[in-house]
Amino acid sequence: MKLEIKLFRTSTVPVSLNILLKGQLKFLFNHFAVTAISGAGKDLEEVVKREGVKTYSIEMQRNISPIKDFIALLQLYFYFKKEKPDIVHSITPKAGLLSMMAGKMAGVPIRMHTFTGLIFPTRTGNIQKLLIKMDQVLCWAATNIYPEGNGVKQDLINYKITSKSLKVLANGNVNGIDLEYFDLNTISNEQQSQLKKELNIYEDDFVFVFVGRLVGDKGINELIEAFSKLQTPNSKLLLVGPLESELDALQTKTLKEIETNPNILSVGFQKDVRPYFAIANALVFPSYREGFPNVVMQAGAMGLPSIVSNINGCNEIIIEGENGTIIPVKDSKAIQSAMLKMIEDKEFYFKLKENSRPMIQSRYEQTVVWEALLEEYTQLLKEKKLNV
Repeated sequence: MKLEIKLFRTSTVPVSLNILLKGQLKFLFNHFAVTAISGAGKDLEEVVKREGVKTYSIEMQRNISPIKDFIALLQLYFYFKKEKPDIVHSITPKAGLLSMMAGKMAGVPIRMHTFTGLIFPTRTGNIQKLLIKMDQVLCWAATNIYPEGNGVKQDLINYKITSKSLKVLANGNVNGIDLEYFDLNTISNEQQSQLKKELNIYEDDFVFVFVGRLVGDKGINELIEAFSKLQTPNSKLLLVGPLESELDALQTKTLKEIETNPNILSVGFQKDVRPYFAIANALVFPSYREGFPNVVMQAGAMGLPSIVSNINGCNEIIIEGENGTIIPVKDSKAIQSAMLKMIEDKEFYFKLKENSRPMIQSRYEQTVVWEALLEEYTQLLKEKKLNV
């Protein structure tokens, strides 16, 4: 089948292909002739080396850029027209809009888009109206639409983005979780001890970890405020991720607290986050919006209970009182209260910890997600009478 059926996977920037679809493209290459399409960069080169698939670069802007967007649309159209893919499947907003439109214009029979997150619910006014219209056009041009989770599905329905059928594959998430990689046993006791020593973390410290971009809509301002008022001995907050000041910068008082509080440890971007999960006791992830956050699954796979905000994805991965606790969005007092309960209520904490990995394993193991996607491709090809 691999030489007959052409599958194109598209994303706006190459890091999405490299990180979000790690391993999946290689798996699909056993069944189809796979081409990964995005803007150029080292991440696209990594995809070639690791996944073994063909790649093709077309520059697409994440922000609205009418002239550049039109050029990218034409490039996609001519490439699709020339290569005649059987399936085009996109995973990010701009690539979704342009790929689905170009695919429809070029007569691609199966045009699939996975909504990994929605921007418009957190926007207002004319910007929100424009973003809604763009997603409506995307869905009009697509033949099949896949919300990454049930929360995303409900938002698409509530905002009347499309009347087409919406299908969540497996239990949600675009790629599942690699349980062999995200396993506490992959980080030795020696590694953990050395990292704790470097960060001045002691054995009796209770360590909360946040992994992600340090920006406002990840709830960092509220998190720092909550932690600074925690007033408990032997608690530390470990921030793993880049500080981004161009868009959605943190408040000045937040930045000052991160810089001056000796119990807040900011280590910047880390390619391998497992050692930081390994030395932590719980994840805190008070984001304002997500599609289906990998970080929460990764932490759970590493045996960490989570404190998460009540948003799409987070409230599907975490079951209240089972493998974590769910708090309101933008509520520093709720974050503080949840952190305090984790520290003081040992029975509650150890129950959550004991359940964390098994609950990820039973619902989001990677091969389950991959097989569900393969089955979906196969079924759509049969319906279009394109299978061989």
